[in-house]
Amino acid sequence: MAMTELIRIEVACALPQRQRIMALEVAAGTTAQQAVLLSGILAQFSMLDNAELKLGIFSKAVKPDTVLRAGDRVEIYRPLQADPKAVRRQRAEAGKGMKKGGEDA
Repeated sequence: MAMTELIRIEVACALPQRQRIMALEVAAGTTAQQAVLLSGILAQFSMLDNAELKLGIFSKAVKPDTVLRAGDRVEIYRPLQADPKAVRRQRAEAGKGMKKGGEDA
C-alpha cells in the first residue's frame, strides 16, 4: 500500500479581537476549503459561515477548490463592514459641497 504524501500548511483567521494560526499536515491534493474544515478553526470563530468564506493564500484571493502546495498559508478573510464602492461614493458626495482651501477669500 502506497503512503499518501503529506504537506505542511497553515490556516489563519484574524478578527479584531482574536487571531489564530494553525499549522497542520494534510494530504497532497487538499484544497483550501478542505484545509479550513480539517483545521477545526471554524469552531473557534462561530460568527463565520463556511458557505460564505472568502479565502486567500498569502494575501492573494483564491477559490475554495484551489489545491494547496507545501508551505501555503490559507487565510480566512472576514466579511467587509461596508461596501468600499459605497464608501467612496459617500465621500465624493460629501466633498462636492466643500470648497477647496483659499477659494472663498
